[in-house]
Amino acid sequence: MQDKKTNQEKVGMGDKINEFIQRNRKGIFAAACVILILFAGSLVFIYVKDNLDKKAAAEIEELITKFDELREKMFDEEGNEEIDAFIAELEDFGEKTRGFPGSKAKSMAAEIYVIREDWSKAEEAFTAAARIGAKTYLGPISLFNAAVAAEEQSRLEEAIDLLEQALSHKFEFIQAPHAQFSVGRLNEQLGNYDEAIAAYREVLINWSDIQNWHLLARSRIIALEIKIESSIDLEDIAIEIND
Repeated sequence: MQDKKTNQEKVGMGDKINEFIQRNRKGIFAAACVILILFAGSLVFIYVKDNLDKKAAAEIEELITKFDELREKMFDEEGNEEIDAFIAELEDFGEKTRGFPGSKAKSMAAEIYVIREDWSKAEEAFTAAARIGAKTYLGPISLFNAAVAAEEQSRLEEAIDLLEQALSHKFEFIQAPHAQFSVGRLNEQLGNYDEAIAAYREVLINWSDIQNWHLLARSRIIALEIKIESSIDLEDIAIEIND
């Protein structure tokens, strides 16, 4: 009796499902088509992206090889025309290509600008390389190099900002202790002694195992603390004399 009742319920449920499908068959068919189109589109996108990535990888390898071949001419004024054409090629490729290949192309263009001591263009190219390669290890390295170019132009505050961007990047980079020390050094040059000491202390905290940077940072902290104390003493003497 119980089994008969269960079977009737199953049949009733089946009828309801069938009725629902019949009543909404157009909508169900349309939804199925959309899902199929999206799935097919995803496959096409993956295929195209994979091919483009392979093409970009091959092209950047060719540009790297060409960069090495032209390296000597970068120091020779007679090769300026050829190098200018190569820079244009690198810049164009970097603008059209995302990720590592585009970032690498911009970085190579920046390196040529560094050789020419064109620090403004070097900073611009390294900054672009950092933006294009933000999701690669080239991101923080490019920001660090852009900071060096900014410092060469005596733009110390901009250099500090670029260094701090490099240090806060999600990718670690080998020049990180150098970058942190440079934040302290540049703040020291600007007369921001408290900020400089704080930056040097970050070197002690985060890279205590790297002796050279540890010793340099500690020596600067001691020198600045003495300088600050001496200036306070001189101010007290001046106040006493005036009184």
